[in-house]
Amino acid sequence: MDRPAPEPTAPVPLPLTQQRYLEHLRVERRLALRTLVLYEQALRRLCQLADEAGVALERVSVQQVRRWVARLHGQDLSPRSLALMMSAWRSWYRWMGRQGLVELNPVDGLRAPKGSKLLPKALAVDDAVQLASYRDESADPVREACDTALVELLYSCGLRVGELVGLDVVPGASARGWLDLDGAEAHVLGKGSKQRIVPIGSAALAAVRGWLQCRGEWLAAGSTETALFIGPRGGRMGATQVRQRLGQRALAAGSPSHVHPHMLRHSFASHVLQSSGDLRAVQDLLGHANISTTQVYTKLDFQHLAKVYDAAHPRARKR
Repeated sequence: MDRPAPEPTAPVPLPLTQQRYLEHLRVERRLALRTLVLYEQALRRLCQLADEAGVALERVSVQQVRRWVARLHGQDLSPRSLALMMSAWRSWYRWMGRQGLVELNPVDGLRAPKGSKLLPKALAVDDAVQLASYRDESADPVREACDTALVELLYSCGLRVGELVGLDVVPGASARGWLDLDGAEAHVLGKGSKQRIVPIGSAALAAVRGWLQCRGEWLAAGSTETALFIGPRGGRMGATQVRQRLGQRALAAGSPSHVHPHMLRHSFASHVLQSSGDLRAVQDLLGHANISTTQVYTKLDFQHLAKVYDAAHPRARKR
């Protein structure tokens, strides 16, 4: 006789100090939901390691953290994942220190193993323009208008997908962002709840106006939904929906590789830098707190120049 499948067990509650810390991140620092999930996962892993070692979280030593990191690295956890995990641990212990609950931050001074840095993937200019210009005359006109506006805004403004789905039709007290079509500006709320203003190109403006003309067809009578981008059921579109629809559109447009929203952000940054050479302006447009984050696009720009050189210079071509 088959036994019934066991009921899924609820996750073990985190220690109260870690629950308070996550609440601090959510309410006071207003971190994004995805970031909060990653922090919680990292703190759960810390609890597991401390429990296996039979040591209280408040008494974890530098040597123990070093051994744990080496062990996790040996289990094929990537350097990037280790760095994110250690950052969460370090921040929690720093917060504990400010509360007077620990005297030592055992993660201070420790660094995750270095991994090879992967350059962000960006579309070539022609491929990005082809995707943005693609139109499906046989598609539902409302969906087509919506998808066109999505692609144009992502590529025209270099928005993160979270910033895009957070846009409202008009500014309001609870709005995380909105568009000023008369001023051709996007007001967005980026990482760390930092606001910035990004100019909107003429093609994106036309696409958004086209979408707004038919957006009401997806709204129920009397709806008060303020989101700029909504789904067929009239609710705010989520990041997953944007990824799916962009992927489908890129496939239909004949794009050379799998396209996701952040690839259009990378393409925006790379193409603006290629044309202007102004790294500081690209930093401001992307909303990067540190210019070192933006400097990765100089490597993409150099790759582009190297390809041009290899293709054009008579002494570079192989005989």
